[in-house]
Amino acid sequence: MFRRKLSALDYHNPGGFNCRDETEFRNFIVWLEDQKIRHYKIEDRGNLRNIHSDDWPKSFEKYMKDVNCPFKMQERQETVDWLLGLAVRLEYGDNADKYKDSTPDSAKSADNTAKNAEPLINLDVNNPDFKAGVMALANLLQIQRHDDYLVMLKAIRILVQERLTQDAIAKANQSKEGLPVALEKHILGFDTGDAVINEAAQILRLLHIEELRELQTKINEAIVAVQAIIADPKTDHRLGKVGR
Repeated sequence: MFRRKLSALDYHNPGGFNCRDETEFRNFIVWLEDQKIRHYKIEDRGNLRNIHSDDWPKSFEKYMKDVNCPFKMQERQETVDWLLGLAVRLEYGDNADKYKDSTPDSAKSADNTAKNAEPLINLDVNNPDFKAGVMALANLLQIQRHDDYLVMLKAIRILVQERLTQDAIAKANQSKEGLPVALEKHILGFDTGDAVINEAAQILRLLHIEELRELQTKINEAIVAVQAIIADPKTDHRLGKVGR
């Protein structure tokens, strides 16, 4: 419940603090006043520091009134949370210059995520070495040339991810085991007058159908690859804009 505020205040045990433990609670109050809140002068903190005194509850009750805490002693969790909030505000006030330019971890994480999501955004597309490298890769992988070198690079990336990963290569190297086909179930549609030639024609037709299916698969893959390149709304490097 108090972990984040305790961590912000550099408390020694933010995850294990137990406000219901009387000794731990009293030590915590002394630490909070001595190190963070500092409402009393040092010489006026004696009663609050005397945590083993029977009069400590009275001293703490007076302290709560002095710092204008709106809760009662019996409302311990609410009291601790309020005092922590006060301490955080005072800590920020004492170190305003230190914290005013700080960036939240969530913002840093979001910024890093954006950079990782678009690794090409910081490339110098006008660098001759960059252009030469992209062109060499495109020629090696037989990728169609394009006026925008980043478009070619994205096409190279897609090809590498889909065809040249270890899993893709292993899959391509696997031998394809054909399934037995009952030729009598496939009607040829014409008769040559020779049973052997008819059977050969049936085999050629089935092979042609298989080639057409492979061609259709490659066409579908090409369409997906082109859409991934031209329909990406995240970055338009030629316009120098990010986003829509």
